[in-house]
Amino acid sequence: MARDVLRAVRERDAYANLVLPGMLRERHVSGRDAALATELAYGASRSLGLLDAVIEAGAGRSVEEIDGPLLDVLRLGTYQLLRTRIGAHAAVDTSVALARGEFGQGRAGFVNAVLRRVAEKTTEEWVQELAPKDPLGHMAFEYAHPVWIAQAFADALGARAGELKEVLEADDARPLVHLVARPGEISAEELALVTGGEEGRWSPYAVYLEGGDPGKLEPVREGMAAVQDEGSQLVALAVTRAPLDGPDGGRWLDLCAGPGGKTALLGALADIDGFRVDAVEPAEHRAELVRKATHGMPVQVHVADGRDSGLEPGYDRILVDAPCTGLGALRRRPEARWRRQPSDVRELVTLQRELLTAAWDLLRPGGVVVYSTCSPHLPETVSVVADVARRTGAQQLDSRELLPGVPELGDGPGAQLWPHRHGTDAMFLAALRKPL
Repeated sequence: MARDVLRAVRERDAYANLVLPGMLRERHVSGRDAALATELAYGASRSLGLLDAVIEAGAGRSVEEIDGPLLDVLRLGTYQLLRTRIGAHAAVDTSVALARGEFGQGRAGFVNAVLRRVAEKTTEEWVQELAPKDPLGHMAFEYAHPVWIAQAFADALGARAGELKEVLEADDARPLVHLVARPGEISAEELALVTGGEEGRWSPYAVYLEGGDPGKLEPVREGMAAVQDEGSQLVALAVTRAPLDGPDGGRWLDLCAGPGGKTALLGALADIDGFRVDAVEPAEHRAELVRKATHGMPVQVHVADGRDSGLEPGYDRILVDAPCTGLGALRRRPEARWRRQPSDVRELVTLQRELLTAAWDLLRPGGVVVYSTCSPHLPETVSVVADVARRTGAQQLDSRELLPGVPELGDGPGAQLWPHRHGTDAMFLAALRKPL
């Protein structure tokens, strides 16, 4: 199963965290076998850069010269040897058996030879031999991150760049499952009792689960709860907590709504006060996900480009959860760190700036727009907000005050969450108020 996941990621640009759960259900795999399949598939996907460097050293050739299906087997075997407690003999034998079953004895011999060379050194010895000599490059290699991403994290940490190792380690740790209790439907306390989970630290609606398939839980099946990172919950809550000039007329907008997690939390909170939420999503299939997530709530979904939505201005509160590099959620999307390129950033920053500007035009005087990204990368966060604030004369609110009780959010006025500090995705948020 782990091999099939790696193949889907490599051949179809599939997402491991979307492919594997369906595969586990289809093949009726559960318990310890499911846990091992998950560890191997996600772990090998996360560690790709490190694995490929070691495979090249063991094979004496570039990974580009190795057939893709064979490379999948080598990556799985190398991951087991370097990053699990699975015995070397078992790791080599199962990998050779996989290769033999599909390609015959000749190629199985190649897999055997490469993995035996890999097994001759410990992980530490391979890192010492192959890692770049500069401190940042060495750390990025050791913790299997592209150098440009490690540099982006170091820049975002600023004076606390000494925490870089902790950030990279947190990206490699398996995250807890976070649930959100739907306001008005179930409390976090009740949800924790029903699911055997633990109430969250920061969001009043968060519950942590150690693992398992949350889709099988009754509160999730019945729409009383959903899977949502606590950081995303805090972003939606910040939208509702931001101080307005003048009364809240109950016109809220989510300008980048798909797939609908934050919209659903906003919709549930709006419903309590008799308010309404408009949700904008350009792709019809994602708009349908928003409709499903907000069924029964006072939410109207508009299939439109957020930069030209055609909506009537005058909103009290707007959320712009902008498309971004996703560098803040690498632990949940195992292969993402190897897919993203520095060249992606420029186009995304242009889009982010245009969406935030469009939101500003839809905001009433005294209203607040909250801008968020699932990335701590400075060009996507501080720079975008500073540019729009400068051009519009917006008041930047201290966003840290919108997350009461949450410590270590940075120097302000934006707020930056981190997996190693808060146990959440590395969400950034900033709140801008339009002068009266």
